Amino acid sequence: MRQMARERRAAQGDKDLASRRIGRQLIDSAEYARAETVLFYVDADSEVRTRETIEATWARGKRVAVPYCVGNELRLFPLEDWSELAPGIFGILEPRQALRDVAGKRLDTAELDLIVVPGLAFDRCGGRLGQGKGYYDRLLSDAPSHTAAVGVAFQCQLLPEVPMQPHDVFLDQVITEETVHQGKGRAQRS
Repeated sequence: MRQMARERRAAQGDKDLASRRIGRQLIDSAEYARAETVLFYVDADSEVRTRETIEATWARGKRVAVPYCVGNELRLFPLEDWSELAPGIFGILEPRQALRDVAGKRLDTAELDLIVVPGLAFDRCGGRLGQGKGYYDRLLSDAPSHTAAVGVAFQCQLLPEVPMQPHDVFLDQVITEETVHQGKGRAQRS
């Protein structure tokens, strides 16, 4: 299923246009309007592009956070400028090593109001298939209940149903370039 999802996502036409539409829908959402601190992933490869939406978030005076990997967990970094990033694990842009321990450059999940979640495949109920490492499932399990979890995906990434394991977390919403699906939310488990 992961391989099929990767192929579908890679074949998505005009990723930039579709990503702009997804970003606009995210920015127009009530969850985004309420958020003061938004965790974004920095897109890589064929993922939904997040960079324009990150810039729009800075322009609106909101705090942007990005994740980085340490062992089996994601840590959170308040991103103020693109120059703070460099290629890290898996070739994904992450905070520069020298900045990670600087005072004020670490966030706790309790400080997040909205988590923008990547994935390979999603369903309309908020089910998500990630890369298989469980990074985001652990992060979402640790986040406070008031923190919205929103998946962003190209329409081609939607499947009728994504198999969910007991540790997997349902998202509150899944946003595509065509529509917004209300998910079961993090209170629901498979």
